[in-house]
Amino acid sequence: MEYTVQHLGKLAGVSTRTLRYYDEIDLLKPARINSSGYRIYGQAEVDRLQQILFYRELGVSLDSIKEIVTAPSFNGAIALKEHHEQLLDKRKQLDVLIANVEKTIAFTEGRITMTDSEKFEGFKQKMIDDNEDKYGKEVREKYGDDTVDKSNQKIKNMTQKQHDEVTRLESEVIAALAEAFKHGDPSSDLAQAAAGLHKQWLSYYWNEYSKEAHAGLAQMYVDDERFKAYYDEKQPGTAEFLRDAIYIYTGFKK
Repeated sequence: MEYTVQHLGKLAGVSTRTLRYYDEIDLLKPARINSSGYRIYGQAEVDRLQQILFYRELGVSLDSIKEIVTAPSFNGAIALKEHHEQLLDKRKQLDVLIANVEKTIAFTEGRITMTDSEKFEGFKQKMIDDNEDKYGKEVREKYGDDTVDKSNQKIKNMTQKQHDEVTRLESEVIAALAEAFKHGDPSSDLAQAAAGLHKQWLSYYWNEYSKEAHAGLAQMYVDDERFKAYYDEKQPGTAEFLRDAIYIYTGFKK
């Protein structure tokens, strides 16, 4: 089968504008342009569009999708199996949230009792699952399954008060780091205060604290592009600045 841009858009549930944009950025080119000037898409393009939409559903950026599907090593069959696993994980997250909502409905109707901790189980599980999806492989390789599993259990056992506190601490770390960065000295009192706040924040996730592990995590913030992007979002160089501040705080030598 071959499709014009309008027919393919209708088939896939996307706008013709989207397909034209994918063409412009070399993400999805038509198989050919016919004598009337219309874009014509074949089976290979249909399959490519399906892969693109799978990745979009999983929250992958267009730039990243382009890198993935245009790589010489890209394998459509393997990608489909990966999509399947990721969608099953997503369904599992939704099932937990749905169960939590149903339990809350039963509680509000007076049919069951429910602790404050139970009210947030679904959200905490989603936080754990999201972290596993994004960083699980790297963190488990660095710290081991036992350490990560204990950390996940600690998150599950968080009270609402603890959850509020760790959220507040995360905001304080970012604010203190931004202010310290303006002065450019990771050994300054401001920067060391930010490193101290970061240690406090970690205590809500780690069962045991060590200076070596803290310094190692700081280096991972620089080495891993996803962590680096988080800290560098408003000011490039912030991840390196935080690492240097933590190195000084822990007495770690480069």
